[in-house]
Amino acid sequence: MTLHIYNELIQGEPEWLAARCGLVTASTVGKLITPSTVKVASNDTSRGLTATLAAERITGHVEPFHETEDMRRGSLDEPYARELYSEHFAEAVEVGFMARNDWGFRLGYSPDGLVGEAGLIEIKSRNQRIQLATILADEVPLANMAQCQAGLLVSGREWLDYVSYSGGLPLYVKRVLPDPKWFTAIIEAVTEFEAAAQLMIDTYRVVTADMPATKRIDHFAGLEITF
Repeated sequence: MTLHIYNELIQGEPEWLAARCGLVTASTVGKLITPSTVKVASNDTSRGLTATLAAERITGHVEPFHETEDMRRGSLDEPYARELYSEHFAEAVEVGFMARNDWGFRLGYSPDGLVGEAGLIEIKSRNQRIQLATILADEVPLANMAQCQAGLLVSGREWLDYVSYSGGLPLYVKRVLPDPKWFTAIIEAVTEFEAAAQLMIDTYRVVTADMPATKRIDHFAGLEITF
């Protein structure tokens, strides 16, 4: 088994984006799976992810995305959630990125923290309505299960604590154990993705053989954009 851990990478930085370029990761693999059935998906969402990652493999470039308010809040809340977890449960240590290649393809994961030798955490920042619903349901939202299970699959760890944080409400923690059904679905989904992405890339190379090349221009380099 081959697991590579990149301790020096910082989530969100250019080097981190480069390590993930063209790679299915725990945060995106859910787009390839229908969570209600835990089966490989075939829909506009899965096809869109395939095209996105195939384009990244062709160009070696990850296109910038607009950070939403929820995403920004998540980045700001994460350190508070990790500190609270470390105070009340066990110390969680940050790590930049990890990738495993055990199935003929690489699958990536950016843990929010490693716990001892056996555990890890996945932190979600929630608005108070969703946090209330999560606490009352007392279960990991199905929409997040693919990411949790992929994190366990890549890391090889024995358990993952799902940590849901919303300032002003209690910290919600739920332990997730490896699920063979999810592991099988993830491996099947990424295997199908790899075949589809390679076909897309091969077709692209044929149809563009005589097309004039263009140069990438970053029109917004150095500009500060405010919203």
